[in-house]
Amino acid sequence: VPTIDTIRNEWLIEKLLRKGYHVLCTGETGTGKSVSIKNKLLKGMPANFNSISLNFSAQTSANQTQDLIDSKLDKRRKGVIGPPLGMVAVVFVDDLNMPAKEEYGAQPPIEILRQWMDHRGWYDRKENEFRRLVDIQFCAAMGPPGGGRTRITQRYVRHFNLINFVNFSDESLARVFGTILDWRLSQGFAGPIKQSSEAVVQSTISVYNDIAANLLPTPAKSHYTFNLRD
Repeated sequence: VPTIDTIRNEWLIEKLLRKGYHVLCTGETGTGKSVSIKNKLLKGMPANFNSISLNFSAQTSANQTQDLIDSKLDKRRKGVIGPPLGMVAVVFVDDLNMPAKEEYGAQPPIEILRQWMDHRGWYDRKENEFRRLVDIQFCAAMGPPGGGRTRITQRYVRHFNLINFVNFSDESLARVFGTILDWRLSQGFAGPIKQSSEAVVQSTISVYNDIAANLLPTPAKSHYTFNLRD
């Protein structure tokens, strides 16, 4: 369900990607980062853009990351790979800060991506030769550190244009959930039930706000963090 915030953020993402800039979207869980990016990459970009999607987890390795991106690109000439001629590949990395840190504090999947940012390529592990990747750019999404997500190196972040997705206002929440509930109640429910849609949405938002404000996390109950997915 589009809101003024999601439309504004999608417009910014499109303008930055069209000009060849890398984009990093941050924000709390449930603010629509991944949905906005996927929606823009799949339906809102010119025909010469295609997308490659990666989902990072704590177990993601640098080799997996490199192999997945390489497998989606074509050989242009010796030592150079990229999308089909005339195309631009946007690599979307979801949950960018999820990979676990190794013993020296680095995150190998992020370091292999940073190597491309700094040197426009990485080494072919079979041939031991440097391979350039052309006509690609990156778009990533991540939540704030905590709960398995870590802080990522500033050496990598400096390459991005940062967009912060703020939490939805109560008006936006009412529009989103009201639209969903109205659609569901239109499927065979009686008139009095349909008329209760707005009251149900408003009361649900009120309960959610009260819980988030009063049930704060403590050392004994560190899981008391609430977002829209709850």
